[in-house]
Amino acid sequence: MNRHVIILALCQGLIVTGNIMLVAITALIGQKISPSVTWITLPVATQCLGLLLATIPASLLMAKTGRKLGFTTGNCIGISGALLGWYALEQQSFLLFCIATGFIGIGIGFATLYRFAAIEACPDKPSQAISLIMASGVVAAVIGPNLAIWVDHHVDSINYSATFLALAALYSLAIVLLQFIRFHSPHNTQDSGPARPLKQIMAQESFIIAAFVAMVSYTLMNLLMTATPLAMHRHGFDLAQSALVIEWHVLGMFLPSFFTGKLIEKIGQIHTMLLGSALMLLCIGINLLGVTHHHFLLALFALGVGWNFMFIAATQMVSQTYQASEKAKSQAANEFLVFSMVTVSALGAGWLESTVGFQTLNSVSIVPLCLVIGLLFKFKFNNKNQLHQIAN
Repeated sequence: MNRHVIILALCQGLIVTGNIMLVAITALIGQKISPSVTWITLPVATQCLGLLLATIPASLLMAKTGRKLGFTTGNCIGISGALLGWYALEQQSFLLFCIATGFIGIGIGFATLYRFAAIEACPDKPSQAISLIMASGVVAAVIGPNLAIWVDHHVDSINYSATFLALAALYSLAIVLLQFIRFHSPHNTQDSGPARPLKQIMAQESFIIAAFVAMVSYTLMNLLMTATPLAMHRHGFDLAQSALVIEWHVLGMFLPSFFTGKLIEKIGQIHTMLLGSALMLLCIGINLLGVTHHHFLLALFALGVGWNFMFIAATQMVSQTYQASEKAKSQAANEFLVFSMVTVSALGAGWLESTVGFQTLNSVSIVPLCLVIGLLFKFKFNNKNQLHQIAN
């Protein structure tokens, strides 16, 4: 694997470390300073909304100016949001905090394109490049929650405000690392030839399947991940205990990335997605069996592994549905579809956990997973020749 992919993985690791810090504390902050239970996860939702709003502009900007300027711009916006988040919590302003997480979300939206940049840097081994980028989250899984706990214990701040200063530092370090990467010029990564209309690209069955699997896997993962710290707090667990669960969840999300690429090469994209779906169903089953610390930990670990298999396989599949000249708009469309649903799930997580309850939330999540499994089997048996070409 070339050094540019490795540095991209380090940058992604820093971003994910910050994301995991936010996962550990943002819903808890909302629980403390939101005006009602309805808005507990509004800061999470505005973060996802910022990410959603960034997906199309980020992809189009990088198509014009290149990856380096695009990623640097995203990190600068993230730094602004982190500093605003610190100030908002110092002032105990819920509205200002929601605006801050929106800016952070925009920064994260730019960072979602690291996996596509890795494919461009290593076009001969796309699945392994994606896997390395995702594997950077292993370090983030350990550092993120523990950094949030360390800052909370050692820095005197109001409602975790100092954590946002640490977040700004992580984004600043990512900017430094970006300067050591030599990206291809936009003209070298895009074909100037004819491009199909976006509607035609999105009408392909393989695009529909890949985008739908990515949407469901990311949405359910975000929904259950966001609701879990709230459910744990409701059952008497403290920040350190919920942070440990989040740590194992993120390990589940990224640790398999060391071999997910090989797994896809061996059993194919569809079988990998089916395996991920089964693991997500296992997560739901564990959550329905009990609410002990071990139940939460095992469930979220299984959720993370299931998401990893589904999302990496879907990313590779969608990258095979467009030509170089169609890259920017196709990636933008895929990211918009995925994160529009993630935004909805983030907004509803706190309200659903507070009203219908954690167990009902898990039960309802079975429905979209069953739909995914049905569509994957339909695609598998109706498109054997096409599937063989994609897998190889």
